[in-house]
Amino acid sequence: MNLLLLEAADLVAADRAVVRDRRLTHIHEVHRAEAGERLRVGLLGGDMGMARLLRLTPDEAELAIELDRAPPAKLPVTLLLALPRPKMLRRVLQTVAAMGVPRLILLNSYRVEKSFWQTPFLEPQAIREQLLLGLEQARDTVLPEVVIEKRFKPFVEDRLPGLAAGTRGLLGHPGDHPPCPRALNEPVTLAIGPEGGWIPYEVEKLAAAGLQPVQLGERILRVETAVSALLARLF
Repeated sequence: MNLLLLEAADLVAADRAVVRDRRLTHIHEVHRAEAGERLRVGLLGGDMGMARLLRLTPDEAELAIELDRAPPAKLPVTLLLALPRPKMLRRVLQTVAAMGVPRLILLNSYRVEKSFWQTPFLEPQAIREQLLLGLEQARDTVLPEVVIEKRFKPFVEDRLPGLAAGTRGLLGHPGDHPPCPRALNEPVTLAIGPEGGWIPYEVEKLAAAGLQPVQLGERILRVETAVSALLARLF
């Protein structure tokens, strides 16, 4: 935890906060902090700054906070991701939040197993927990928007063209395609497929919606690796 992330419910005054949950455990066991020490803090959805630990007991920590700077800017990207395996989903959610993706759309695909949609990791609270871990890692305070789209064709035909309008649409897919561009300075709509990649029908539909297929080379990457590699290369 590189940032102690506070929520509005933690505030007992404009410049005071009290925490009692896993963050308290982190202060005790990882920071091993003592009263008077300073910690990096941020207010969820708001600014970041520093806090002075006023009081620390086994049950709660009281902080005097001073928030004086904005969180880091988000990447100019909308990420479409075929729903990965549940365990991988947790890691991907953390990565997406840590790397500054503002919007993630979890999409169905032919190669996405139906059982994946039944995972408790798709519950709103479970998604939020993983996103918070990513924000804490990267020192950010703004949660990404996560949208779930279980029907591929209606989404790609009816909604994706509007979402991709005014952006550079890219479709990560192994094969004989142009290399993924580097260091862009424009909004991007990026789609990354499931393990095994998109099927030809899906590639055609995504391309018709304005997404150009691109590749990273001959190596086939895990979804979580492809997410990091493509975002790092693009921005």
